[in-house]
Amino acid sequence: MNRVVITGMGCISAQGHTAQACWAAMKAGTSGIGPLVNIPTERLKVAIGAEVRNYDPEQYFDRKQSSLYDRVSQFAMVAAREAIAQAAISFDAAEGMRTAAILGSGIGGQTTIDEGYQRLYGDNVPRVHPLTIPRLMINAPASHLSIEYGITGPSFVVASACASANHAMAIAFDMVRRGQVDVAITGGTEAPMTLGVIKSWEALRVMSPDTCRPFTKDRRGMVLGEGAGIFVLETLDHARKRGVPIIAEIAGTGMSSDAKDIVQPSEDGAVRAMQLALDDARLSPDGIDYVNAHGTGTPANDVTETRAIRRIFGARADAIPVSSSKSMHGHALGAAGALELIAVLGALTDGIVPPTANFTTPDPECDLDYVPNTARRHTVCAALSNSFAFGGHNCVLALKRFE
Repeated sequence: MNRVVITGMGCISAQGHTAQACWAAMKAGTSGIGPLVNIPTERLKVAIGAEVRNYDPEQYFDRKQSSLYDRVSQFAMVAAREAIAQAAISFDAAEGMRTAAILGSGIGGQTTIDEGYQRLYGDNVPRVHPLTIPRLMINAPASHLSIEYGITGPSFVVASACASANHAMAIAFDMVRRGQVDVAITGGTEAPMTLGVIKSWEALRVMSPDTCRPFTKDRRGMVLGEGAGIFVLETLDHARKRGVPIIAEIAGTGMSSDAKDIVQPSEDGAVRAMQLALDDARLSPDGIDYVNAHGTGTPANDVTETRAIRRIFGARADAIPVSSSKSMHGHALGAAGALELIAVLGALTDGIVPPTANFTTPDPECDLDYVPNTARRHTVCAALSNSFAFGGHNCVLALKRFE
């Protein structure tokens, strides 16, 4: 079995257009949540979100690409280009065959769908854009990534709601670990900030009208976010042969299914996923220094996750920093785990745990150390990153500082 390391990372989110900018905002506790500016809000009850602002596609893509790329694919390509540039890797025919492109996305090209339906049903235009299907298909981001870089190994998109990115990265990790490929470009991308999507989330009554404050007594729900996080994974031997710096090591993953309820989280499912990740990584609970929580800010998730963490870590749970970066970049659905991996990698490399922003009154049922409002210096040698999704899909990544 190969050791699997991360040699490149890229990110675009409400906190910035590069991985460095996003991590700097996380460390500062700067929230990207605010009033929606990219869509009309007259028909919305919840008019806030974590949008990618000041984004101009023409800075990244020519006219032909722009006509093919939904916003979800654009975000994936922006982040992928950054990650691949940092990893200093190129893909000739031989390298391309030994590389995978595996991304996560929960809902795909919603901007294209929303615009098409507006034309068809709202404006009574009898035709939609001729490239509607290639733009909206959920596998489009991985396809465009493969085409741009000549990646001819396995290429696909994983869709498991809010666990999509972690599932994609777990599959990519396993392919590299088993030697099926030498390199994997992986992560998650999402662009859900459309009228139709936000109205649909409003109907579930899980949306906060003001901001996201996970684990607090007065939390009022989640806030939608968007963006992408993309990473270059490769075998340790492959990275050493190329002589490139190593960011961190993925040590293991854990996946489980609740098989109980389509929207309510399960404490047992979360516990199984965390324990499986620890087992796969050959880490004990005592070896974990930080947990990046799923931490949506909903009443049900935060209590359930707190209880699950206590079951895994026992009395030591009180000594482990647990934070939710969704308080700053929002809940980016299928990209959530990828944005959160930026936070975990920052904690491992810089020794700084990002805060849970907007923290107000502690909740007696959420009684862990949530690093309220201000980042903290803390040595992190190993960490868990949790993703728990609607549908009962759970996926946890275990990462280590590279030694």
